[in-house]
Amino acid sequence: MADRQDKAALISETRRRFEAEYLPDKSDKYDSRDVERLQQDDKWVENYLIWRHDVIDDTLKMIDESFQWRKEYTVNDLTESVLPKWLFEIGALFLHGYDKEGYKLFWFRVKHHTKDPKQQLDKKKLVAFWLEHYAKRDHGKPLTVVFDMSETGISHIDLDFVRFIVNCFTDYYPNFLTKIVIFEMPWIMNAAFKIVKGWLGPEAISMLKFTNKSDVQEYINGEYLPPHMGGTDSFKYSYPPLVDDDFQTPLCENGPITSEDEHESKEEIDAETKETGELNEEQSLNQKKMNSIEQISKSEETDKTENKPKNAKKALTTFKGPLLHISPAEELYFGSKETGEKKCLIVLTNVTKNIVAFKVRTTAPEKYRVKPSNSSCEPGMSLDIIVSLHGGFAASLQDRFLIMAAEMDQPSGAGVPELTQFWKEVPRTKVMEHRLRCHVVESSKPSSLTLKENAFNTPAKTNEDLHIQLTRLLQINRRLQEQIDRCLWFQQLSVVLSLLSVTVVAFCFYLSYTQRS
Repeated sequence: MADRQDKAALISETRRRFEAEYLPDKSDKYDSRDVERLQQDDKWVENYLIWRHDVIDDTLKMIDESFQWRKEYTVNDLTESVLPKWLFEIGALFLHGYDKEGYKLFWFRVKHHTKDPKQQLDKKKLVAFWLEHYAKRDHGKPLTVVFDMSETGISHIDLDFVRFIVNCFTDYYPNFLTKIVIFEMPWIMNAAFKIVKGWLGPEAISMLKFTNKSDVQEYINGEYLPPHMGGTDSFKYSYPPLVDDDFQTPLCENGPITSEDEHESKEEIDAETKETGELNEEQSLNQKKMNSIEQISKSEETDKTENKPKNAKKALTTFKGPLLHISPAEELYFGSKETGEKKCLIVLTNVTKNIVAFKVRTTAPEKYRVKPSNSSCEPGMSLDIIVSLHGGFAASLQDRFLIMAAEMDQPSGAGVPELTQFWKEVPRTKVMEHRLRCHVVESSKPSSLTLKENAFNTPAKTNEDLHIQLTRLLQINRRLQEQIDRCLWFQQLSVVLSLLSVTVVAFCFYLSYTQRS
């Protein structure tokens, strides 16, 4: 409690001093939207303080520099339409996937970048666009930067551009970087990266992780690594549309949903009836009884049934959106294989006077079953969504859920055909989006089941080790082959030179002989 009070005092003092010492003389150098956000967004100010070790003088300098930069680069107005289309199409910069700690990956495919002073400003604005796009969408959760330097050479070295990316994290986006993963840096760039280390400073240097195919999975799982990095991710960058989290329709019990209409077969309905019959009865009662958020919270505490997930009690925090209130606000709690909890509850509450249509999407559609995943909620009512793991899958920190909602104008008609047509026509600007992360609760006490599962997992780990060893052997074999090829080339060159020497000597003897005679 004391720490929070101290932090609140620092935030308040930072705002007061910024208004008194910087704003009067430099208001024309700042975007008014940034100044307004500084006054309202405690987390933003706190991130500046964290990044400058709670030293207010240093924090104010960083805010001043970043605000001036934000206005210079028109960060608040950067959209796809104001940047050249070809910048998005080449795929040098994009967001995709997560590292092992659940942080979003910001990819820089260096081989697609070439130094060109005429294009430099647009490329820098593209970096700012992606960072701002993610910062607004995921509330400033930090990123992991991946420099994929495979197939690169001296023609791709652009220290000015690399320095800009580094400055974005050190000076303009506070507390926004977890680590920089550098994959297969060519030896010719060693000198260049010694300069980069000087820009980072001693603390940020510890964030640099130099990797190759054999150890990159210490930081990023294979499911988010492309094949050339030793992974299994089949993702291929393309534009349009803008790359997002690849949210898709979740899996149904009898297989993947094949259309937006989400038609359910009789077998699915029967299966669902057996499992959640009591839940649906309770849900229909709640629909009639609940007319306010207060009634929802009371109902959650008093109307629990055995069919509801055990982790329904986790839904105590609420995200208050303009169309829906969503509980839990940030995380869905699943159990590990040891704890066994495979279901979570999401409660949606319509706070408008119209019907609200909603969809649920996930980054791991093969893992999850969501009921309902495409439906609508009546005005003032609440609706329960059951999220369950499918088959033998386990939740991971990288999994995400996206809830999309939009207000329907028509007073009636929210069936499957109407919803399908509605989502085709609704403008993107009218769609509310909210993202939820997955949290895995580990077992606190070991059991015989844990030991058995660990025993079963051992062969899988052994296979992984064998795969890594095989990969290393293949790499060694390739290097040996390259050395042999070079030796053969030198041998052939030596033979040719020897033949030329013999020919020259013979020709000299011939000339000498002809002159004598």
